[in-house]
Amino acid sequence: MEKEFKNKDFISFLEYLKYQKNYSDYTITSYEHDILEYFQFLQKESLDYKKIEYSDIRFFLMYLKDEKKDDNSSINRKLSSLRSFYKYLANEKIVDTNVFSLVHGPKKSKKLPRYFEYNELEELFGVPDRKTPTGQRDLLILELLYATGVRVGEMVKIKEKDIDFGRKSILILGKGNKERLVHYGEYCEEILKEYLKDGYGSLNPENSPYLFLNHNGKPLTERGIRYILDHLIEKTSIHKKISPHMIRHSFATHLLNEGCDLLTVQKLLGHESIKATQVYTHVTTDRLKEVYYQSFPRARKKDSK
Repeated sequence: MEKEFKNKDFISFLEYLKYQKNYSDYTITSYEHDILEYFQFLQKESLDYKKIEYSDIRFFLMYLKDEKKDDNSSINRKLSSLRSFYKYLANEKIVDTNVFSLVHGPKKSKKLPRYFEYNELEELFGVPDRKTPTGQRDLLILELLYATGVRVGEMVKIKEKDIDFGRKSILILGKGNKERLVHYGEYCEEILKEYLKDGYGSLNPENSPYLFLNHNGKPLTERGIRYILDHLIEKTSIHKKISPHMIRHSFATHLLNEGCDLLTVQKLLGHESIKATQVYTHVTTDRLKEVYYQSFPRARKKDSK
């Protein structure tokens, strides 16, 4: 795929995602892989990406389904990447129209967001060794992810100057360079102060402005955060895969279970649309049942006297 890597329109699109859309490295890599796979298909079929037609896309979908054995979720993700790519090409007048805007992917099976129960998080929080700089850092990673619900791509960009210690808030630079404030509580505050007073100095000999650093004093990457989380959960009795987004799911689910309204959770998560937040509502059935029996006057019969 050496030729495709040098394609100027492809490279310009990736630069657009990085510098104008402010997408994370992890997200950009996902786009890159999806579009490179598409270019491989075009090369195999001797097709020009600038002259692609709807009928060609149908064969591409058959290729993904029958040869690649992709599931519906993967196919839809790849179509989304290509939709964005061709929208960029159309806006830049490289192609006449975004032919992928007419393509509908297969129906996705609805999956419940995976999340941790609170007692599982308590076990996880007990793993890092607070006597070491990396242990303090790792505990802060866990506490901050859970306390704020930030995306991992947002967390690795946090600098010490972004923190308002008096208000217990952090200025986050989210998708599309949009800023929002997130708040943290007393548990997170305790380890944040401990880390900045103690372990942060050991990890930061070059006075980096970033909050989360590796053992070489360089800013942690998204992949580095994922590696740390994988390492931590191996030391627990929890038989679940872990990801930063799963802790974000836990943050949202636990808020709703405790009675927080959906609009507030939307703002805290930084979702542009309420539809993105509504996915969490169906995991709070137990909480709804509890509130119903406590609040509705005819839910239970009163004891006879």
